[in-house]
Amino acid sequence: MVKGRVIGRLWSSKRIDSLPQGALLDVKLEDGSHLVAFDPLGCGDGELVLITQGSVAAAFFETVKAPVDALIVGSIDEQA
Repeated sequence: MVKGRVIGRLWSSKRIDSLPQGALLDVKLEDGSHLVAFDPLGCGDGELVLITQGSVAAAFFETVKAPVDALIVGSIDEQA
């Protein structure tokens, strides 16, 4: 798993049918790189998130074979 911060949303007016409804978020990782992650949780801009990738991310979807390579699995509570 990797940690990153949500920096924006991506909008897609056309999607393949096997991609479930949900947000596609632009996430900046700790190493400075970016990735697009599928968000089933409803995370917002600036939120610190935990992301799983690869076959584990795709296996989350039990009823469809979703082409998802990065999945937000948690929102990290920041302590002051």
